[in-house]
Formats: sequence, C-alpha cells, structure tokens
Amino acid sequence: MTKMDKDLELISLLKADGRISVSDIARHLNVSRTAAQFRLKKLEKSGVIEGYTVRLSRKFEHKGIEANVMIKSPPSQRRHVEEQLILIPHIVSLYSIAGTYDLSARVRAENVAELDVILDRIGAIKGIGETMSSIILATKLSR
Repeated sequence: MTKMDKDLELISLLKADGRISVSDIARHLNVSRTAAQFRLKKLEKSGVIEGYTVRLSRKFEHKGIEANVMIKSPPSQRRHVEEQLILIPHIVSLYSIAGTYDLSARVRAENVAELDVILDRIGAIKGIGETMSSIILATKLSR
C-alpha cells in the first residue's frame, strides 16, 4: 500500500468516525501509532483536512421536509442571485453546476406550507429565470 493509499484510507476512516483514536487509525493502517499521528498532522498542516465536525442524525437534526431546487440564472445576474440566496437561512447548501440549470440549492423547511413560501421567495429573486424543485423523500447515502 502506497503512502497515498494510506492517506486515502485514513481520510475514509475519519469520514466514517471523526472521533476515531489515533491508536485505532494505526491498527487499521497497519502502522505504528507515531506514524499514524505523523500522517494525520501532515494532512492537517497541508490543508487536506481542514477541520472536524459533528454529523447529527437525521432524526435529531430535522423532522421537516427537504428539497433540491434547480435554478436558471444568466451569468450577468449570477452574483446578485447567489448573494440573495445566501440570505435565505433555509438554504443549507448552494452549488454552481453545469448543464441545463446554473445553480442547485438544498432547502430545509418545517412543512410543505413553509417550503412553498420559501420556493416563492426564491422564485421572486431578480435574475432567476426558472426553477425546478424536487422534494427529497429519503437520504440513501450521506458521507
């Protein structure tokens, strides 16, 4: 196994369990604890690992509804549109994408009525030409 392979495996271990001990990392990588600690610090210093976070269970985090909103916006209006979308707290992620649509937003709401209001707010932003929304029924994989 190359150093790159071990780095990728270490990252995979951290993605699965951000609280994994250095001893457990060393055991999984079949290296000494010192080598595992050194590899971890190297990934942090080089900026590969920017930080650690908590991933809340879906049950705890949110009992409402989520939707993906695809957005068309001409390049001349994109900055304004993005600035306005960022102001909407129900938008939990926003992506610039290639294809038929220009942006993709993930929206969280307490219920369908609130989602409807949020979608209307998004659609009213100057520079948004068209949207298409898809309600998320279940998350099958989240890494």
